[in-house]
Amino acid sequence: MIFSEKHELIRKLVRDFAEKEFTSDILDELEETGEFNWEIFRKMAAAGFTGAKIPVQYGGQGSDYLTYVIMLEELARVSPVLAIYANTSNSLGGGPLLLSGNEEQLEKYLKPAAKGEKILVFALTEPGAGTDAGGTTTTAVPDGDYYVMNGRKTFISGAPVADYTIVYAKTDLKQKGARGISAFIVDMKLPGVSLGKDERKMGIIGYPTCDIILEDVRVHKSDLLGELDKGFSNAMKTLDGGRLGVAAMSCGIGQACLDESIKYSKERKQFGQPIANFQAISFMIADMATELQAAKELVYNAAVLKDLNRPDAPQACYMAKYFASEMCNRLAAHAVQIHGGYGYIKDYRVERLYRDARINTIYEGTSQVQQMVIAANLLK
Repeated sequence: MIFSEKHELIRKLVRDFAEKEFTSDILDELEETGEFNWEIFRKMAAAGFTGAKIPVQYGGQGSDYLTYVIMLEELARVSPVLAIYANTSNSLGGGPLLLSGNEEQLEKYLKPAAKGEKILVFALTEPGAGTDAGGTTTTAVPDGDYYVMNGRKTFISGAPVADYTIVYAKTDLKQKGARGISAFIVDMKLPGVSLGKDERKMGIIGYPTCDIILEDVRVHKSDLLGELDKGFSNAMKTLDGGRLGVAAMSCGIGQACLDESIKYSKERKQFGQPIANFQAISFMIADMATELQAAKELVYNAAVLKDLNRPDAPQACYMAKYFASEMCNRLAAHAVQIHGGYGYIKDYRVERLYRDARINTIYEGTSQVQQMVIAANLLK
């Protein structure tokens, strides 16, 4: 894709920020402690990243989807973990509010999230309801001016640092599957809200994840998000945009893997010459670059279709997420292979990229789910 001068400038600005601010000390600290880095989060918020595609009237930058994917690609190229810091409010955190929030909710919850003053996360997955989100068992039963909520949400990214969570719960217990589910904005300080233990993850270390337990939590009816019993549609539409974000971050990871492979293959010598001179290595790098470019074009195209509000935009997002997330895993594997034994050592960046890449084919819809949806759209 040929970018406008505006989008090229945005890419340069984000790249400069990431290369300057995402220091090796910060990245190593994230990996060692697994703790959220509030200092860098506030810097990213001050730079406008946490509100990139949120409308100006609600504290954001009002940018288009193409700007959004460029931002995530460049942030993830340096740190997939820190890219998530910027993505949450723009994607799964703020997305449900943008789709269904009333004016009071947008002012109260979305605006501070866009500014980085509050953290808003998304809670759909349950121990027995992941891909099959229609299997939700968390309930919200009306009681006067409140709903009494009980249930457990699992693998909730950002839960340990969240101020508010979008929780999906069954409000019509007579309905089966995806019907009768509603969305709520839950204050994490409400009585009855507690957290499970922090998950010890393979990758994306430094963006904490845990369960959210809800025990007789009284959520005011004013915090019902959108229409009663229509929350499942809100969740699915939110995930459309979320998949585009994961696809963009996958391209950033892929670019980092390619960059590291080119650099190492030129420096590493065997049999008296750089390994880049060997056809086995050079062809592997050629394949990596070609796959990466193909994924980027899918992502940019999906972003433009989203900006145009085209009816085929969701399908483009599914395809971009599917191809780009698989691509970044292949590139990470190639990068480790090119590095040989050193690629298996934590002192080398590709070892971390390999672990961080792995989640991209799983969260916000597995690759198999993307295939199911893509095929269903084509064959209906």
